[in-house]
Amino acid sequence: MKRRFNVTGSCIPQRHYMVGLDSRLKKIKEDFVDYGSYFVINRGRQYGKTTTLKALKNYLAEEYIVVSLDFQMLGTEDFADEARFSSAFLDVFVRACEIRGIDREDELLKPLKELAGGKGYGLKEMFAVLSGVCGNSKKPVVLMIDEVDSASNNQVFVDFLAQLRSYYLNRDETPIFHSVILAGVYDIKNLKLKLRPDAEHQYNSPWNVAAKFNIDMSFSVKQISSMLAEYESDKRTGMDIGMIADEIYSYTSGYPVLVSSICKCIDEELSGDDASLDSVSAWTKDGVAKAVSIILKESSPLFESLVKQLDMYKDLRDMIEDIIYRGRKITFSPEQKSISLGLMFGFLKEENGHVTIANRMFEMCLINLFMSEESGGDVYARGGSDRIGFIRDGMLDMELVLRKFLEYFTEICGDKDERFIEKQGRKIFLIYLKPIINGTGNYYIEAETRDERRTDVIVDYKGEQFIVELKIWHGNEYNERGEQQLTDYLDYYQKDKGYMLSFNFNKNKETGVREVKAGKKTIVEGVV
Repeated sequence: MKRRFNVTGSCIPQRHYMVGLDSRLKKIKEDFVDYGSYFVINRGRQYGKTTTLKALKNYLAEEYIVVSLDFQMLGTEDFADEARFSSAFLDVFVRACEIRGIDREDELLKPLKELAGGKGYGLKEMFAVLSGVCGNSKKPVVLMIDEVDSASNNQVFVDFLAQLRSYYLNRDETPIFHSVILAGVYDIKNLKLKLRPDAEHQYNSPWNVAAKFNIDMSFSVKQISSMLAEYESDKRTGMDIGMIADEIYSYTSGYPVLVSSICKCIDEELSGDDASLDSVSAWTKDGVAKAVSIILKESSPLFESLVKQLDMYKDLRDMIEDIIYRGRKITFSPEQKSISLGLMFGFLKEENGHVTIANRMFEMCLINLFMSEESGGDVYARGGSDRIGFIRDGMLDMELVLRKFLEYFTEICGDKDERFIEKQGRKIFLIYLKPIINGTGNYYIEAETRDERRTDVIVDYKGEQFIVELKIWHGNEYNERGEQQLTDYLDYYQKDKGYMLSFNFNKNKETGVREVKAGKKTIVEGVV
């Protein structure tokens, strides 16, 4: 059977190129299921949760009876009250068991079928019968529920979780499921957010039963390489597998659907009979950048979800803007609400004790979002009107961009105070730059160098990269240190020329653009 890269639904090894899951499944079984844990696989959208659950169901089948449910199979009316929910739950539960052939085990499901055929029962009666089924089973019963938060804005669902928790905590006296596995975006403690987003008491102790699920579900460079190796054995493109895997990881940080999206775009849109590139040219560093550009221009469930959550949680949005535009160093604390939400949705991560954007593609998507909201403003319009003069023989003249920006910034911000410029200066430059490269190039902020004093912006225009350092002036010594840091960065990117934009609050400063020699490197520095 022919295989392809998959970005919708769960992955199937016979149909799709995918990373191997055996080591992950082994760890989940040994660290959680074998210990009888109640745990939640809560990860961002399209993070491989369903694929993992389906593979885990088969992996556990020899030792356990695994009942796997999907709450998306229940309709809105099924959550109207206890009776309807219990009836719908049992119907799905029995059908899931029958698919696995469990009904042949000493009429194990007979009590459930009898209850399901009756009327007027609720959660209490349902759990009593489930307890009997688990107690009579020859094997431990594992309950899996996927998309567990899809209907969690219904009170009856929370009541169901409360019953499940109560039975689980008393399982030594009253039989119930050996292990409970829930999967969704929301963690147990955050389900209350979907019920009452503005409630004062959003994190309730009844949800503290779940064990911490600390297994990394992102793809490593090694895992990406193994997936590409399978593809290469079929297609024979001649790609440098290690280099391509590194490049894909640099954009995605291993976020599963983003990894697969890049691969799928290269395979199906950039290369092939009707595409602009052959397979050899497509599977290159430039091909990865082109794929990223295409993906960011398209609407997708993942990016739509990101925008939705920012609209819903303003404090989270404000935090992300501070990180992107100001390079604000926010100390990592998972108890802080906005940080907790960003981690749960997969938009943020912890790095060296601080909060940062989870991956470069998310950051590029967020910049595009913020820039689109500024597109009606004067700064964006000025960049757009100046654009034609910056393109020479089809390529971008970055030095001229700096010169024109300095003129414009002095014109509109010459009388602004230090606090305004320190907070808004870099944002204004990024807004000005966006329409200049829009449609042809991309830029992103290098996370490793970003702080409140310094930000490195990587501009990619038709395959040519420009390294632009944006910094706040803090004296000659700091400036010289910044020049050395920029030359080191130029070495990394194998560039001889870099650019620096300094926001200087010294009253005796010399504004304008000048060339500085730093060893064998040339730095074009603009001071405003």
